[in-house]
Amino acid sequence: MTEQRQSLGKWGEEQAARFLRRCGMKILVRNLRTPVGEIDIVARKGGTLVFVEVKTRRGCAYGAPQEAVGAAKQRQIVRAASWYLNDRGWQKLQPRFDVLAVRVQGDEACIDHIADAFGVPES
Repeated sequence: MTEQRQSLGKWGEEQAARFLRRCGMKILVRNLRTPVGEIDIVARKGGTLVFVEVKTRRGCAYGAPQEAVGAAKQRQIVRAASWYLNDRGWQKLQPRFDVLAVRVQGDEACIDHIADAFGVPES
């Protein structure tokens, strides 16, 4: 990954964290690395534990940012969230999977929050 893309991703995650705080969520972990994958942000609001995937783009030439969270990425996030829940003993909290699509508009961030973007696939 190029330094420019890393910088853009880091900026997008910072914008996403600010947005979530304004929505009343408490950020618990950023860039959570587990043995089975990474989760960009873990936040909590009441009895809900929110696992957030952040996608940042400068434009939509390659599609909307949220379109990059396909089935394989969703499965990886669900596995990492399951590991985190079991590791922390937080099985009583209700998990939710959100996607924050961050687009650069000038010096500002335009954020689309897709709450409950996907669920745990049926076995």
